[in-house]
Amino acid sequence: MKHLIFGLAAVLPFFGLASCTTTNKAIQNDTAPAAGTANTTETVTLINDWFHKDPLSSPYYGISTKQAYNNFLADKQPKKSVIVAIIDSGTDIEHEDLAANIWVNEDEIPDNGKDDDDNGYIDDLHGWNFIGGPNGQHVEKDTYVLTRMYSSLSRKYGSKGPSDIAPEYKKEYEKYLEIKSRFERRVKRNKEQIRELSDIVKAIDVSKQILGISCIDSASTEELKVDPNDQMIIKQAKQIFQLLKQDGVTETTVSDTQKYLEHLIRKRDYGLNPNFNPRKTIGDNYEDFNDRFYGNNDVKGPASEHGTHVAGIIGAVRNNGLGMDGISAHAKLMIIRTVPDGDERDKDVANAIRYAVENGADIINMSFGKEYSPHKVYVDEAIRLADRSGVLMVSGAGNNGESIEDKNNYPSRYYADGNKANNYLMVGASSWKPDSALAASFSNYGQTKVDLFAPGVDIYSTYPNHTYKMENGTSMAAPVVAGVAALIMTYYPELQTSEVKQILLDSSIKVDQEVNKPGSTQSLSFERLSASGGIVNALQALKLAESTINNGVN
Repeated sequence: MKHLIFGLAAVLPFFGLASCTTTNKAIQNDTAPAAGTANTTETVTLINDWFHKDPLSSPYYGISTKQAYNNFLADKQPKKSVIVAIIDSGTDIEHEDLAANIWVNEDEIPDNGKDDDDNGYIDDLHGWNFIGGPNGQHVEKDTYVLTRMYSSLSRKYGSKGPSDIAPEYKKEYEKYLEIKSRFERRVKRNKEQIRELSDIVKAIDVSKQILGISCIDSASTEELKVDPNDQMIIKQAKQIFQLLKQDGVTETTVSDTQKYLEHLIRKRDYGLNPNFNPRKTIGDNYEDFNDRFYGNNDVKGPASEHGTHVAGIIGAVRNNGLGMDGISAHAKLMIIRTVPDGDERDKDVANAIRYAVENGADIINMSFGKEYSPHKVYVDEAIRLADRSGVLMVSGAGNNGESIEDKNNYPSRYYADGNKANNYLMVGASSWKPDSALAASFSNYGQTKVDLFAPGVDIYSTYPNHTYKMENGTSMAAPVVAGVAALIMTYYPELQTSEVKQILLDSSIKVDQEVNKPGSTQSLSFERLSASGGIVNALQALKLAESTINNGVN
């Protein structure tokens, strides 16, 4: 049990469940700084706005937002409001730090029940909800794409053996066997994890009741000392607490373990349940990919935490004395609700991208991903539309702590026919820690498939109902890049999208130091984790954008 608890404490951050409100984390910066960075051996303490800091004058590998505004942009005027489409779980558009920067469809008359601009969507004032029903209903939870593929193929091949399969269906049957095997392994592992964590949580709860202790943190060494006269059940409870203390387990760890157990139960009941199908809520014909006009205009939905956090990173109102500052002061946030608790569906992703392009988005942020894309051809068509329309697409590399050089992660710049989109960036996550932990332990990486890194650990941003919270993930890193891109487009709208992309890559801060390889105990140079080898930087990107204009490169 001791080692299991220890393992949980180590693995929870991979799922974004490490304490999101802790602000007293610290690490001693005793490594040699990169050339030009602040040379310090002081203790580096986590602060809310670390990702805005400058890596050359502070111990944080932030993106130099403050220097960009206070110095470089001080005498410059914005030339354009940049529309950033956020394809996500929904966003709290009434949040105190977001409301002023939410995109407004000026051609739509609010709440008149008509499609005033003839774009096919009624009252789409701030965007659209592709996972909502015609009467205001919502899809909150959905299955994983693996589950859907297993369910579909099982109906066709579940009762058949190899000898029953005609030659022309052999390939699909083999795919069914592969999917079936993967699905059954996932289900088995899920059951094992639920059983293990349930036992742990129950043991801790019972021990608390027996000892009359409400919080592990407050339990003293003295009161946990085993007395020979203690009843056996009290001895066992004390021993459990001693093991927890020995492994550094806190009340926060226990709370996060409970949250993760709840996540696993939802995964069992919904994500891995082949009998669960919420699609009827929407009322579309899912198999008809020409059916684009479904859903509703409620862009917040029932679970907008993820999308609200992403929105704040890009465009929370700056310098208003509230919560936090977004990266781009003049971004207008178009909200497209597409991602449920489960895997997003290809049809909805394709239609969300099309909606963004057709309604004027300059940038599309996609902080989501999955391992299969059964209808990829339709998503490819939408990405092609965005690419030739000059829309910059930004997505997170994923949170499995592995190389994706030989793996598929969707959506992707790579089309099924082998070609690829030009105006597309894949982003890994970096940390506030200036040493070997600079690359986020959970971040995917790859020297050809991941373009650059951006802050994605302990990112403080907006949360529903006028609150704020720290979160982790490449889901946070992608909007950092989208925000910097929006900043460039605001001040240098004459640049082509392809130029903006190249500027982001070329101006990234190159980090020539050994770091822990994500998901591994091995180390390698940070520069080998992505194509650019660097971390996005707003100040350097703006400087390069201006020099590009001045030199007439565009």
